[in-house]
Amino acid sequence: MSDVPMTVLQETENYSVWQAKEPDGEITYHIELGQVTLHFFADEWQEFKQLLEPVLKSVKAPKKGN
Repeated sequence: MSDVPMTVLQETENYSVWQAKEPDGEITYHIELGQVTLHFFADEWQEFKQLLEPVLKSVKAPKKGN
């Protein structure tokens, strides 16, 4: 199996988001959520980001202590 270069974009104790450069040169994106990993090609990643952007802007973070 060949080594696929990967870059961690963000991670917490339980989750991570990373990208990989596939052997054919395509960049893929991956979200690890515990035992589940979502895999996206670049066009799917862009659509997923478009889906989440309004959600993240509209949801207010809970205040600490609540």
